[in-house]
Amino acid sequence: MDTGKLGLNSNPKFIPIVLLSGAAVFQSGLVLGQQGSADGEWPSYAADAGSTKYTSLDQINAGNFEQLEIAWRWTSIDEDIDLEAIMGDAAGDISFGRLQATPLMIDGVLYIITALNQAAAIDAATGELLWSFDPQSYLSGYSISPLGYHHRGAAYWSDGEEGGEARILFATNDGYLFSLNAENGEPDVNFAGGRIDMTDGIPRADRNIRDYSGAVPLGTVSPAIVVGDVLVVNQITSNRPHYKERPPTFVRGYNIRSGELVWTFNTIPQAGEFGVDTWQEESWRYTGNGGVWTQMSADLDLGYVYLPTEAPTNDYYGGHRPGDNLFTQSVVAVDAATGERVWHFQMIHHGLWDYDTPAAPNLMNINVDGREIRALAQVTKQGWAYVFDRATGVPVWPMPERPVPQGLIPGERTSPTQPFPTKPPAFAMQGLTEDSLIDFTPELRAQALEIIDDYVYGPIFTPASLPDEETGKRGSIFVPSAGGGANWPGAGFDPETNVLFVPSSNGAFTPFMGTLPEDESNFRYYRLQNRGVPGPRGLPLLKPPYSTITAFDMNVGEILWQVANGQGSARVENNPAVEGIELPPLGGGGRHPVLVTSTLLIHGKDEGYGPKLVARSKETGEELATIDLPGAPQSSPMSFAIDGRQYIALGVNATPTPELIVFALAEEAE
Repeated sequence: MDTGKLGLNSNPKFIPIVLLSGAAVFQSGLVLGQQGSADGEWPSYAADAGSTKYTSLDQINAGNFEQLEIAWRWTSIDEDIDLEAIMGDAAGDISFGRLQATPLMIDGVLYIITALNQAAAIDAATGELLWSFDPQSYLSGYSISPLGYHHRGAAYWSDGEEGGEARILFATNDGYLFSLNAENGEPDVNFAGGRIDMTDGIPRADRNIRDYSGAVPLGTVSPAIVVGDVLVVNQITSNRPHYKERPPTFVRGYNIRSGELVWTFNTIPQAGEFGVDTWQEESWRYTGNGGVWTQMSADLDLGYVYLPTEAPTNDYYGGHRPGDNLFTQSVVAVDAATGERVWHFQMIHHGLWDYDTPAAPNLMNINVDGREIRALAQVTKQGWAYVFDRATGVPVWPMPERPVPQGLIPGERTSPTQPFPTKPPAFAMQGLTEDSLIDFTPELRAQALEIIDDYVYGPIFTPASLPDEETGKRGSIFVPSAGGGANWPGAGFDPETNVLFVPSSNGAFTPFMGTLPEDESNFRYYRLQNRGVPGPRGLPLLKPPYSTITAFDMNVGEILWQVANGQGSARVENNPAVEGIELPPLGGGGRHPVLVTSTLLIHGKDEGYGPKLVARSKETGEELATIDLPGAPQSSPMSFAIDGRQYIALGVNATPTPELIVFALAEEAE
């Protein structure tokens, strides 16, 4: 094998270390494929540990989807908390409108986490509340996330014995880890007393030192993941730092039975560790972030957990952290029993674009040129799916290092190259050219050209720049924007057809760079504001579609189809500048998570003409049917079955309190 072409060399941007135990299991064959949910339950955030978001249930299909009715609806119990009585005036800073959690369903019970981090168990057939637990995370005041209080889900563990122990496990926005008895919601006192402080032992994570906004130093908004008897937990720190000294967001493994800390994986290497030399000038000593803020995946056969890591502090200026900055903006495979690194691949060296790895990688068993490959596909904000052999980390298709534009801000030392996947093709618009601009009329195109003349722009990985009074430039335009491309909704995978479905968006954005007063910050340069780039006459700068769903045949790494999510966009269609123009599909429905069933591709959309739940053909992407939602879709939809009846559930932003809406066919229509 010519290992040089695959990047298997001494360069720490990619070095696989195959553990013997994992290799032995792999050689025995593809023992445990990622098959989604086959028994009507939904035991993990994305159906299975491999993040397929797939269920084999088929009662709901193209012929009856429009006949779905609301079987029951559950109003978030957050509305029952009298925040004003508890917190006084500080209650005004607390909101709970984001019900983003995907519930689990095990043995007829749904388990969900509310925006204020309350855990609840609900009868899956009736919607009756069985128990709830309030960790009182809101007492910390400001949320760790700039999006406010929210949470995306819990993890479930059982000892596998009939009538044995079962636990609901979750970490909170204010940095505590809980283990609850799944039967009654009582804290498990054997789990280190029932509550663990995740800031313990993390450098610079002092609870007495808050972010300038008042947020706690560490927390989480994403579900932990169970691998055997180990719970793997991620952390986030505020992305609103004013100082370069920030807590690193390490990933940790805890023994589920005892709560013992088993291992810590330092996503920013510490003294003497592999990769520390990629943090030049010893910048590892003070730089923060760099861990996992989103969901994770695991191969339960290999015993590996896969970490999609984020950018380091500061998002758009890296002059304080020269070097490639491992293991940020990477996929890292870790042995879940020991915390040892198995392999890694850094997708962005020395990140400057806030292109955090935003979603759990999808695990899949594919056939490429007659080879059975246990693969991993990582969708990204930058609009690529990076595909690897998940046992070894070897790219399935080449990812050559190619030159990229260099730094434009004093003191910046940009990486000269970045890896460019050759397959599959990009699913989002990348970089800005004249061909990217709105083109409904020649006049609008000409006005868009005048607008971008005020900015620095170019191919993907064009870095940030300072406003320049002399040239009139306002900064650099990023396409994709810092929001992606893909984001936390991730992708779904059909293990029957080996098709990956990716919701995505197209947008332009510029970070407004400058400086803060010396008594408020020690960054040389700082993103003062995120700014959209307005197009001509109030229209978008870019041509449509503005959100899409792309289907990839993962056996060949090619696009099967790409469609706009939603035909219309109220912002565009109601603009007088396009009156009388026949518009193409605009994709104004947003970027919403998908549910893959044996019969349909299901997701939300919100075009401004009323929120909908959509059913599409998996073969063509054609929109087959829609049903009305009582509020904007918030969570990833999931599906389960009780007594032979299939249900679909998702959270919506209903007024005044978010709700979990559960659909099913009427009894006589099944």
